Amino acid sequence: MLGKLLGAITGDAGQVRPEELGPRFQEALLPGEAVLAAFRTVRDGFALTDWRLLVTNRQGITGSKTEILSIPYRSIRRFAVEVGGTAELEEELKVWDHGGEPVTLGFRRGGGAAMAAQAVLAQRLRGA
Repeated sequence: MLGKLLGAITGDAGQVRPEELGPRFQEALLPGEAVLAAFRTVRDGFALTDWRLLVTNRQGITGSKTEILSIPYRSIRRFAVEVGGTAELEEELKVWDHGGEPVTLGFRRGGGAAMAAQAVLAQRLRGA
């Protein structure tokens, strides 16, 4: 319970149903594109589909302006998962594409979401 509360405050992601990412995310999906796993923080979210990583970033005070970052799997060069230790409250998945700087996705520690996300990512990059 404390972990979920801290995650809500700090913005760490937990796994959710794709519908919970909101209408802007749904609009970004192509016809027939399947969401394999979805994760959400208080304001933002991301999903792994059958051919890309989609990251939603709500901006501004009201969150009405939304950036949607799309990274096709063919553009991903490497990724790393950092799982929490004893004192850490979060886990991270870092994804590098051609740009050089990683996209960092934060997770609540202990929920298994970071490892679930990296497993889907690894399977997609492997071509499964």
